Amino acid sequence: MTTTADTGRKAAVVSLRDATLSYGKRTLWSGVDLDLCPGEFVAVLGPNGSGKTSLLRVLLGLQKLTGGQLEIADRRIGYIPQQRAIDPTITLRGRDLVALGFDGHKWGIGLKGMRERRRRVDEAVRAVGATAFADRPVGLLSGGEQQRLRVAQALVSDPEVLLCDEPLLSLDLAHQRAVSELIDKRRTEADTAVLFVTHEINPILPLVDRVLYLVDGRFRIGTPDEVMTTEVLTELYRTQIDVVRVRGQILVVGAHGAMESGQPHHLGGPTDLAL
Repeated sequence: MTTTADTGRKAAVVSLRDATLSYGKRTLWSGVDLDLCPGEFVAVLGPNGSGKTSLLRVLLGLQKLTGGQLEIADRRIGYIPQQRAIDPTITLRGRDLVALGFDGHKWGIGLKGMRERRRRVDEAVRAVGATAFADRPVGLLSGGEQQRLRVAQALVSDPEVLLCDEPLLSLDLAHQRAVSELIDKRRTEADTAVLFVTHEINPILPLVDRVLYLVDGRFRIGTPDEVMTTEVLTELYRTQIDVVRVRGQILVVGAHGAMESGQPHHLGGPTDLAL
């Protein structure tokens, strides 16, 4: 795993300085300083509405900061969206979905460009183990198969930065592990920086270098051992929170009991996990 000390010696590919994002009178977060370095895996955690996905939108250029500065050293950015159901009547093939990540719906790339496009798509499909179903309609594939193709779509542009918006959502444990390993393989082999928004840290805990935890405009950045503590989460949530580690897993205990690697019950229901 790439350590924080190692990545600290590399030039950041994404840099936020005193970053603030507000909607009207509501401030999602402010004063955020974050350097994302090559090969680093940063998990973004927090309850729904804390601004996790909005942070990705800022980095994708879809949302402007209210204040502060953003610098991105390389514009080769890959994006993996949340797992969502696809209409089974859609006839788009898996490899066609992946190809959209290469050409962005552009036309007129020429014969040479078409050959390069085909090569890159085939390479990305092989990298995620999707060759066997790449020519099948996307709508007929399982959730895990679809998400593998979304990973391939993000990788086909050879990104320097990989932005992941809850890519494990709605996947079973086996598919969560498979998708996590694909993302980690990319960052270790190509030194790609990963910013990974998630509700659950346990499936990716062995991969994570640092955590950015957002709660009601407050935040903390550090290693999992520094952030995922009783003291830090109690301060962020402004109520008593206990963090328990069991067999390498993190459990968060609040006023109404514990949830598997999730936020305390009084902060949200089972579908509104904080980690």
